[in-house]
Amino acid sequence: MSGTPVHGTWEPEPAARWEDAFLSGNGHHGALVFGDPDADRVIVTHHTLVRPDRDDGRRRPPALAAALPALQDRLLAGDTAAAEDFTDGRPLQWVRPFHPAFQLRLNRPPEGDTHDTHDARAPYRRAVDFTTGETRATRAGWTSRVFVSRADDVIVQHVTAPHLTLDLSLDPGLPGAPAGLRIGHGAVLTPEGALLTLRARYPGSDLAYTGVTLAAVTGGTVKLVPPGVLVEGATEVLLLTRVHRHTGELDTVAESRALRDLLAAPHPAPYDDLLARHLARHRTAYDRVTLDLAADPAERALPGSALLAGAGGPALLERLFAAGRYHLLSASGLLPPRLTGLWTGDWNTAWSGAFTTNANLNLQTASAAAAALPEVTEAHAALVHRQLPDWRDNAREIFGARGAVAPSHTDGESGHTYHFSREYPLHLWTAGADWLLKPLLDHDETHGTPDPRTTAALAEVALFYEDFLQRTDDDGHLVVVPSYSPENRPGNASWGTLNAAMDLSAARHALRTAADHHPEHADRWRALAERLPAHRVNADGALAEWAWPGLADTYDHRHLSHLYGVWPLEEINPYDTPDLAEAARRALALRGAENDSAHGHLHHALVAARLRDGAGVAHALDRVLGGDYFHASLMSAHYPHRDVYNADAAHALPAVLVEMLVQSTPGRLVLLPALPASCPQGELRGVRTRFGASLDLTWTADGRASARLRPERTHRIELRTPSGAEPLDLAAGEDRVISVKAR
Repeated sequence: MSGTPVHGTWEPEPAARWEDAFLSGNGHHGALVFGDPDADRVIVTHHTLVRPDRDDGRRRPPALAAALPALQDRLLAGDTAAAEDFTDGRPLQWVRPFHPAFQLRLNRPPEGDTHDTHDARAPYRRAVDFTTGETRATRAGWTSRVFVSRADDVIVQHVTAPHLTLDLSLDPGLPGAPAGLRIGHGAVLTPEGALLTLRARYPGSDLAYTGVTLAAVTGGTVKLVPPGVLVEGATEVLLLTRVHRHTGELDTVAESRALRDLLAAPHPAPYDDLLARHLARHRTAYDRVTLDLAADPAERALPGSALLAGAGGPALLERLFAAGRYHLLSASGLLPPRLTGLWTGDWNTAWSGAFTTNANLNLQTASAAAAALPEVTEAHAALVHRQLPDWRDNAREIFGARGAVAPSHTDGESGHTYHFSREYPLHLWTAGADWLLKPLLDHDETHGTPDPRTTAALAEVALFYEDFLQRTDDDGHLVVVPSYSPENRPGNASWGTLNAAMDLSAARHALRTAADHHPEHADRWRALAERLPAHRVNADGALAEWAWPGLADTYDHRHLSHLYGVWPLEEINPYDTPDLAEAARRALALRGAENDSAHGHLHHALVAARLRDGAGVAHALDRVLGGDYFHASLMSAHYPHRDVYNADAAHALPAVLVEMLVQSTPGRLVLLPALPASCPQGELRGVRTRFGASLDLTWTADGRASARLRPERTHRIELRTPSGAEPLDLAAGEDRVISVKAR
């Protein structure tokens, strides 16, 4: 591996479970690599692979607008269960599930059957290099390397061994594959070696997907052995694989020609040529930000599984930070990461392997702006802007309003709201559009250039609130009714209720931000925002999850939706709103972990960091690092003890580590707001700020710290450090070095 252990991980055994397979991806294709010398497997995935059903006509938002005024009347009159009847009677309908395509199988015959001798007792190592996206497995003279090219959108595998003999096939037999999947295999010999195809047509649908693998074989012979080929006596095999979802039949001749063209360059080492083109995009992105926590070199050299089995510490945090950025980048392209990133080895993926937008998606992508991964934000933006027409349908059909309302779940294709039930009335959630646009605004502030698509979307969200916010309380304040705090309910009322804190924060932020971007409507939208009620502090001194008087808080819950004003918004912070920040701190302290969902712990850490609570950050990290949430692949699970493959923890952890060290707004820089005692020294390089500067931060065990700012814009900001606050003038193109106390 070209990277140090900080920028990669390794294991001394092949992966026995798909959850432990090392991962590669380019935001379109994904690969799960097992690295078994005798029976190697690469599971192929693609962001577009969601299983259709026979009744897509039901996947529309419910037509409830005519019944909305009556529901509002009942809720305002004190009928706490009124929203349970606000439905069209449909049963709970999940979004279409994400699934794997097939596995590429490379089976070597048992020793003695051929001239391909290999010693099963020889030392073995499999590794993934985060700087390149390349996995590598080696034993004796056998080596297998795999990466997914960001330049050519192809899965590349290169296998070498003396007298290499193997059976090569495309196998659709993965757990949960439907019995009615209609499979067609193809294998033909070519001048390079062979072309393998696998077409899978979904039951009851004209949709299908087709995988195509071109095998270029050096030395030896290739024979057709259906459903694949037998390679004998070769010195190397280069495999190029793509998968396409389509209607009708895929033109496999054209696809094979496209794959063959990738090998046409007059280069003595086509694998190296393909890798070099990929590195120009992947390494450039990955190398922008690094974290060094001065870990023990001996611990840095350990396998990932050994680090995970230990007590944590700086070496584990370094590697999980690096792995999190690597996996987040690898999963982002055509779409942002799903609940499983870009990977799964099972057709029965939990929660459909979809995008859960009311918490998980934003938590996964939380580091994108600060940790310098605009590729992630661009993927997020692609999802948002592609689905805006469906968001308009949601606003019109459910609320009778103009503008846009985002769904809580999406398969990446449809943005319609149709996944809801009595216990999960997700169709009542109106904060989603603001929540999903916030990362795009952070990106624009970081780079100093507003995206006109985002500016236009902000206006649509404001239009929705203009139409929706029509009811008032006895004091003349607007009421958000119905209102919903994902995925919680008051202790003394049903799920659909009034004035959830998240809804109030979202409406205020959306209207004010839209006003900032649309001066022609600014007065009207700001006036509407001013009519919203303030947050409520309950009898426990905590920020109430529902601002409507009399609604009781339910503290033991995995979501922290009511603290949206703290993170990722800056509506509530220790500097401008200290009393509300103290109430938020109390709310966080009272919050239980419910079912120990990983996203709940890391959401807790992000909020704690904004509240300058280093002990809270440390406690949340300890719960995740000590709860056996990570597989040997360094991809995470949703629950402790590696239960349910899920990318939340893996992708969100880098954001926590950045936020405890550096926070920024367009007018403020906060250094070392929540440094845990477990990280006494270190260096964070390359982070981006929302006032247009990159930053390197170094802190030492003796309490000193320094930061180098490289501003791209001339600006005066407020600098906040453990020592206090002061103004800081920045000039574009002039580095600024500041020294502060670390604690």
